[in-house]
Amino acid sequence: MNSGFTHFSRRLQRGFTLIELMVVLLIIGVLAALIVPNVLDRADDARVTAAKTDVTNLMQALKLYKLDNQRYPTAEQGLQALLVKPTAAPLPGNWKTYLDQLPKDPWGQAYVYLNPGIKGEVDVMSYGADGQPGGDGKNADVGSWQP
Repeated sequence: MNSGFTHFSRRLQRGFTLIELMVVLLIIGVLAALIVPNVLDRADDARVTAAKTDVTNLMQALKLYKLDNQRYPTAEQGLQALLVKPTAAPLPGNWKTYLDQLPKDPWGQAYVYLNPGIKGEVDVMSYGADGQPGGDGKNADVGSWQP
């Protein structure tokens, strides 16, 4: 009975063989190859969703600005007019603070504000991952005209 225990004890002290380690690494590599692309796609999807949410919030603040002041901020006043009362004409008559801070898009760039807009009366957009107008996939523009 003691010899069985001795054999088991030696097996525990010996550790893993090179073949066993290579098989485990191969399995981990295959799993990583299958999972990592899906996780990266999810990150891109999350950034686009975050940009859409920011654009919607900025448009809501702009609509409140217009409701209070009968016009949107000019292109020169920009989105900064939602934080700080503009000092350049046309001066807003009933200005309030509309945002605590201006968000950056999920790729670290400032949101673009156009007045007059290309797709609407005013447009707010992010140029996507590449920071350039146009593009597709993760590089596509995210704008206030999109659902």
